[in-house]
Amino acid sequence: MTENQTAPAAVAAAYFDALGGGDVPTAMAQLSPEVVWYQPGANQFSGDHVGVEGVGALLGGMMEASEGSFQLAVTGPAMVNGELVAVPVRFTGARSGASMDMAGVDLLTVRDGKIVAVHLFSEDGAAEDAFWGRG
Repeated sequence: MTENQTAPAAVAAAYFDALGGGDVPTAMAQLSPEVVWYQPGANQFSGDHVGVEGVGALLGGMMEASEGSFQLAVTGPAMVNGELVAVPVRFTGARSGASMDMAGVDLLTVRDGKIVAVHLFSEDGAAEDAFWGRG
């Protein structure tokens, strides 16, 4: 495996390890200052979130909306194709009167040792939209 193939996987691993351990500063440090996060669906969090501040605001909003219960867990090995890293995940959350528990894939674009783009895919977009709501 060349350095080009291992570097993106290592960055992704550091990001997900930090998230899994609740170490948000280390997770955010893996992001490029110009990162673009593409949040799917038709809910209050859908759309493009730009920069570390934009992503931080998004994640903070998700934690608030889920009453602090939102969690993400890696469920399988990262799959690398050049600067792209696809990671199977399961995400859960619960709040008054609603809960969510579904599989997804996080697709990270890693360039020059930083995550420059995040595309998320959900197993059940309608259920995710219903959980997050319109805001």
